[in-house]
Amino acid sequence: QVQLVESGGGLVQAGGSLRLSCAASGRSFKYYAMGWFRQSPGKDREFVAGISWSGGSTYAEDSVKGRFTISRDNAKNTVYLQMNSLKPEDTAVYYCAADEVAYSARLSRPGFWGQGTQVTVSS
Repeated sequence: QVQLVESGGGLVQAGGSLRLSCAASGRSFKYYAMGWFRQSPGKDREFVAGISWSGGSTYAEDSVKGRFTISRDNAKNTVYLQMNSLKPEDTAVYYCAADEVAYSARLSRPGFWGQGTQVTVSS
C-alpha cells in the first residue's frame, strides 16, 4: 500500500499560482501512476490531471489544460501540480491519488487517496 499526504493549498487571487505537492510513503512510489482530482461543494469529484509511473505520459482535463502542469520526482516520492492562471472556478478540495495501473496517466481506478488540500481562488 501507499500513503499520500498533500500540501500547498491556500487562498490566492484570480490569475495567481499555486503548487501542490503530494508526498508518498509505503510501497515503492514508482509502481503507481499518480494524479490529482478535485471536488467543490455540491459537485462530484472530478479528475484534473495524471502522470504515468515514469513521467513519460501525462494527461490533463480540458478545463485545466495549458494552465496546470503535473510532474513527479520518483527520487523524492513526490508528485506536483503546478497551477497557473487560477480562476474562481478552480476553487475546490484537491486530492492526490495513486493507481496501480502504472502505465496509464488516465487513472481510471485509483485505489489510494490523500486527505485533500483546500484551494480557494478569490475573484
